[in-house]
Amino acid sequence: MTRASVIQEIEQYFDQDQFFSDLSRRVSIPTESQVPERAADLHRYLEDEIAAELADMGFVYAIENNPVAGGGPVLIAHREEDPAYTTVLTYGHGDVVRGYDDQWRRDLSPWVLTQDGDRWFGRGSADNKGQHTINLAALRYVLASRGYLGFNIKVLIETGEEVGSIGLSEICEVNKGRLSADVFIASDGPRIAPAQPTVFMGSRGAFNFAMSVDLREGGHHSGNWGGLLANPGIILAHAIAAITSSTGEIKVPQWRLDEIPGSVQGVLRELTVDQDENSPDIDPHWGEPGLTPPEQLFGWNSFEVLAFETGNPQSPANAIPPKAFAHCQVRFVVPTDPEQLLPALREFLDERGFSNVELSAQGKAARATRLEPDHPWVKWVIASIGATTGKEVAVIPNLGGTLPNDVFAGILGLPTIWVPHSYSGCSQHAANEHLLGSVSREALRIMTGIWWDLGEMELPAGD
Repeated sequence: MTRASVIQEIEQYFDQDQFFSDLSRRVSIPTESQVPERAADLHRYLEDEIAAELADMGFVYAIENNPVAGGGPVLIAHREEDPAYTTVLTYGHGDVVRGYDDQWRRDLSPWVLTQDGDRWFGRGSADNKGQHTINLAALRYVLASRGYLGFNIKVLIETGEEVGSIGLSEICEVNKGRLSADVFIASDGPRIAPAQPTVFMGSRGAFNFAMSVDLREGGHHSGNWGGLLANPGIILAHAIAAITSSTGEIKVPQWRLDEIPGSVQGVLRELTVDQDENSPDIDPHWGEPGLTPPEQLFGWNSFEVLAFETGNPQSPANAIPPKAFAHCQVRFVVPTDPEQLLPALREFLDERGFSNVELSAQGKAARATRLEPDHPWVKWVIASIGATTGKEVAVIPNLGGTLPNDVFAGILGLPTIWVPHSYSGCSQHAANEHLLGSVSREALRIMTGIWWDLGEMELPAGD
């Protein structure tokens, strides 16, 4: 059996609708981690789907209860062939966001995988059931073809990623030994463009926080008190406006970066941000002046106002509101320290007379991570993908969105490489989520090549 022949076999797995069948079965399990009543479905997905497949491949596994309230179960499995072999940790998440059943196109259901041309609709098809199904199927075909892998592999599948990976850091901290490896290779998120194989090596961090102004109890008639009472909505609007320019350029000094590292800037210059018919038009005037869209998205920090409320927006009254509230977010890259974001903003606002604007963190920040583009493992994965596809591989130092990569890079200390199998127009958290069949077929080929090559390699020089 050769590399080329096993890739031909995985193509037949796709062409004969076996991949569609496997993914259909998994999509049909409503693993909505945001819905407490779905707890049994989360466990069923791990036991009946993932554990069953891994057991057939000779893995030893355990399904661990989450030590943190609100977190879903986690599957940890391993197949060790030789302690001297390279060990890989791979990851996926079996949970999905809410189905929003009534918002889907009339002929679609979130729990029935439905093909419409190149689009395969179903909740979790892109995020993340389709992606880890691809990786495990490719692993299965390599094992069946060669009779062994030629490397050791550990698998972690969680069921709480869509609620912030609750408990994942605690589980990994306790199980460092069980999860130790030489490299982390997994799949989530989008390619830079559907037809271009992509790797990214980390993710931007995310920090959500609230800004509020609470001046008094109850509203007061604007005719009797207008001009006499401070308006919290106006105060909060000005405080928010101080954070950026009118075109989104960040003004808080500690939130800004000195520069984009040369190694990062070098690969970002080669990229363009993909847009299709479902994508919004990019606003070229927005954000940090002088940066390209890829530099803005993958190499810089951004501030967003996610929600703003004062008074009663649904039924406005002629009254000065007593309170105003905004839900805000900073997406940030290395080396930004999330612990300093709120103190820096507090100092910034106080200096400008906004001491009555209260600040409060909303949950725990996800830290930013990034592996250098010239890391030996990155070069190795790119070479494997290139050998399979004959295409240039897009290299993104870190995803624009946020994944629990800080757990794998920080707690486990692994070089992290993600090979995404989706695209930015997949509607992953909305109605009509879908995976592209053409990308899935190529992804099966790519991952089969990576798993095959891992069995024939020595550790990259300099690892």
